[in-house]
Amino acid sequence: MPTIENEVTVNAPLERVYALAKDVESFPEFMPDVESLVVQERSDDGSRTVTQWVGVASDFKLKIRWTEEDIWDDAARVCKFTQVKGDYQSYGGNWTFTDLGDGQTKFSSVLTYEFEIPLIGPLLKKVVAKLMRENTQRLLDAIKTRAEQPAAL
Repeated sequence: MPTIENEVTVNAPLERVYALAKDVESFPEFMPDVESLVVQERSDDGSRTVTQWVGVASDFKLKIRWTEEDIWDDAARVCKFTQVKGDYQSYGGNWTFTDLGDGQTKFSSVLTYEFEIPLIGPLLKKVVAKLMRENTQRLLDAIKTRAEQPAAL
């Protein structure tokens, strides 16, 4: 199963970056690869959410749908996510937020997935891997850009 690791250094305090990442409802507003995202469930303390996603691979005019469970550990500043149903055969990983000092935060993502397209799937494995890496990096970069804007205060 492929694993993708990405990270970005954000010139914003840890609390701001973490809060923006946890505000998943706003992702479609500033992430072009996210067509829609609906929170289906949220625990009273906000540590668990179940979200329904529609992502877009615009180069292929392909929409990917999945529902994931997110477990947010506010003390450790980590989110673990797992697909509970959807187009992936398997999908999960974690986001980690690390205070680098001086108002900087490291935002790291580890993602494992399995996505098969019948018939032509074997030919496209490298293309899918490239798209997954690029989409994951765009998500991190979108949160970085938003966190670094003065309006995000």
